[in-house]
Amino acid sequence: MGKYGEAFGNSFMGAVDWTWRSILFDVPWYTNYFWGLVLISLVVWGLELAFPWRKDQAIFRKDFWLDGFYMFFNFFVFSIAISGFYKVLEIFFLELDIAIDNVSLLDLKSLSPWMQLVIFFVVLDVVQWFTHILLHRVPMLWRFHQVHHSVKEMGFAAHLRYHWMENILYKPLKTFGIMILGGFEPEQAYVVHFVAIAIGHLNHANIKITWGPLKYIINNPVMHLYHHAHKLPEGKPGVNFGISLSVWDYLFRTDYVPEDSGAIELGFTGDESVPKGFFGQLGHGFGKSRSKK
Repeated sequence: MGKYGEAFGNSFMGAVDWTWRSILFDVPWYTNYFWGLVLISLVVWGLELAFPWRKDQAIFRKDFWLDGFYMFFNFFVFSIAISGFYKVLEIFFLELDIAIDNVSLLDLKSLSPWMQLVIFFVVLDVVQWFTHILLHRVPMLWRFHQVHHSVKEMGFAAHLRYHWMENILYKPLKTFGIMILGGFEPEQAYVVHFVAIAIGHLNHANIKITWGPLKYIINNPVMHLYHHAHKLPEGKPGVNFGISLSVWDYLFRTDYVPEDSGAIELGFTGDESVPKGFFGQLGHGFGKSRSKK
């Protein structure tokens, strides 16, 4: 057990050190996810203020500060806390001789850098799209996802307001996506990270953007607003599951955008059962829930 404990400690302290160095601008700019997140957030918030879709929504909307805290908690605090566990799992699987090559379906190494990035982006997005569907259709997972859907006013920071258990689910499935690519991650993968953050922020922002004909490929705020709609088409546990891309919803007919006024109620039946504060939401989902989407 000694090597597992050492690996856990080294990974944990490494994550702490990297985050602290990022705050101090002591890492390459393209890997500085801390200030990258801050910059993207400020730009999208500025667009919200300059071109508000729902003009009666306050600058500091309902739960603005809670959602802002979630951004840094989920992306940094929780990632640091759990980094050691994933390192131990990595060593465990290596000892079991579970080779990535056994599940590899694609080989990107021979392709151009930009083609590598595009395929990397698309594969990870479809994995996340499928995971998102599971969060809505598996009752146990939906109880955790309720925290995200308890948002009553949309704004950029709502993008990263989600229960910490979603991190537990998304991380292994994202790793599976990389395994499909033979364990290969493009050198410029940071581009995909920042693009995904920007699209996610915009999707939740108080801005009316549809991207015109590109709406059938790229997700957008109008489409994603209906993902958060309180009233959904009868018999559907959810619609518009796309993360960065909308194409999967159009292909598998889970798309739904009946109008684009932006004046719809958000949430779900029974959303009053979700605690209003961060610490209450940490434990939400572990008990039986009668709430429905």
